[in-house]
Amino acid sequence: MALPNCSLKVNRELLDPSFESYRLSLDSIPTYNVELDAAVAEVKLKDSQYTLDHVRAFGMYNYLHIDPWYEDSVYFVDSKGRVLNLTVTLDTALGKPREMFRFESDPISCEGEQLCASLSLTSATWAALSDGTGKLTLLRTSKRGESSHIKWETMFRERLGEPFIIVHSLAHVRSYVHTIEVLLLRVQKDPSDTKGSGFSISLEWIIVDNSEKIQNRKYGVRKRMMMKGKSVPHYAAVEPQGKGIVVASEKPFAFTEVDGLPLEEPPVEAMEVENSDPIYFWQQTEEDVTLNVRLPEGTTKDDIRFKLAVDCLRVRVGDHAPLLDGQLFAPVDPEASTWTIKDDKSLEVSLQKRSEGPLWSEVILGDRRGEYLMSDEQKSQLQQRLSYLTSEDLNPNPEKDKPPCNAQELEDCDMFPEDSSTLMRFDGATLKPTHVVSLGSHQFLFSVHIDPSEMPAFCLRHDVEALLWQPHPNQDNDVWEHISTFNALGYVQASKRDKKFATCAPNFSYAALCECLRRVFIYRQPSPVDTVLFNRKQGRQVGQVAKQQVANLDTNDPVLGFRATNERLFVLTANNLFVLKVNN
Repeated sequence: MALPNCSLKVNRELLDPSFESYRLSLDSIPTYNVELDAAVAEVKLKDSQYTLDHVRAFGMYNYLHIDPWYEDSVYFVDSKGRVLNLTVTLDTALGKPREMFRFESDPISCEGEQLCASLSLTSATWAALSDGTGKLTLLRTSKRGESSHIKWETMFRERLGEPFIIVHSLAHVRSYVHTIEVLLLRVQKDPSDTKGSGFSISLEWIIVDNSEKIQNRKYGVRKRMMMKGKSVPHYAAVEPQGKGIVVASEKPFAFTEVDGLPLEEPPVEAMEVENSDPIYFWQQTEEDVTLNVRLPEGTTKDDIRFKLAVDCLRVRVGDHAPLLDGQLFAPVDPEASTWTIKDDKSLEVSLQKRSEGPLWSEVILGDRRGEYLMSDEQKSQLQQRLSYLTSEDLNPNPEKDKPPCNAQELEDCDMFPEDSSTLMRFDGATLKPTHVVSLGSHQFLFSVHIDPSEMPAFCLRHDVEALLWQPHPNQDNDVWEHISTFNALGYVQASKRDKKFATCAPNFSYAALCECLRRVFIYRQPSPVDTVLFNRKQGRQVGQVAKQQVANLDTNDPVLGFRATNERLFVLTANNLFVLKVNN
């Protein structure tokens, strides 16, 4: 079945084509140091956890957790099994972190494996906690900002199989039933994977509520849904009210189990096509695109179900699964487009381009089942255009304005990942994908909480820029909204070889990167300057400047956590918590 493809729509008003560069600022950044009573509960990878997925999931884990509901409040777990909180009201009077919860001593572990403890702040009054051995604890925290001295109360504790980390959680109330949705991540051994790493990735969606009292407990597990994939997701989050789930990963995920039972796929009657690879051929000119789709033998005109809109195409035969279904590469004119059956074997579709000139790289976004047939005239034109790229001479035509491309001059930060990453939205009722975006070269940078009532936003690289996207699952036409742009950050972060974490302020005033040791980089949005500045090369006045600042931390310990608020940056190491005053 064809996947429901869609695309990310960039808001051009949030782009700055006149942006030049960041200017290094020597302004000092006030840095405050809180020494910890006990080291952070860091769990280092074992010899058996040798894959890249283990490093991404556990080795690069962010041990510092920020509270989206209460400003400048962060949490972490120390080696004594304590959940500690530091809330900043005055930078020059930082107190010691306060204990909010302590793990019970439990010598039992799952087959000797133990992961890092993970925390997810579920709502303004609830939190989800994992001790790293496979046990999930749900805690009632009261209103953390108003009652920060009250210890958290355990409302649910249960062992849920192999060790996991908590990726995301949320709570909601419907029909007087309080429900908590938790998303768990595991990297498990997979004997069936003989050609790969020998491991598979699972995302388990747990639903806990108080609809029925189980063994005198107020809360119990109502439903467990399992997803499987081959790579650790860059982003995974449950939608508000638990209506769906959004996953961004290099390799796609799919639901496989519900409450321990394999998920049965509804049988789709296969159509007999002589050769299904490829299923269609296509050609194009500057004015139109022509497709020839292979049809089952005996297909008549009455069997064809054809639907064409400005930006999408759907073709199916009878009640079979669609042959073509998805978003077109570019808009077309439906009234000027036609289709006909040729020789009772193929369906010829002629699509009239709305904008003449630009050539399409594919017909339907993400559909790789077609083969492009290029005419001899197009081949000769393409060879002429690219001749200077394949010449043996260094510069075959020096009189041209643009010199030939030299791949040896490309830097590592110019390279893009493989064109296989996807962003998928799954419906919570059917467990089927409803929206699929091919991320392609849009490298995933980081995720951040902008609005506690919304899902976490995520940042992607678009060429040299870094664009921030906010999921809106309730908006069918604009599921992912472009809400901010960090100029040139996509290129800048790629040049940082020792980069470990990246984040941004909820009000978009700055973005920040940190390396594995000591250094923190801050990139501020362009702001007006008080003095008169001129660009000497162009001879024009500069009205605003984007600043870059660098802070060096007084420690030799590696960075374990990194979070940002509108005013401060929090950096966690094994024995210290640093607070950087970025904005007043």
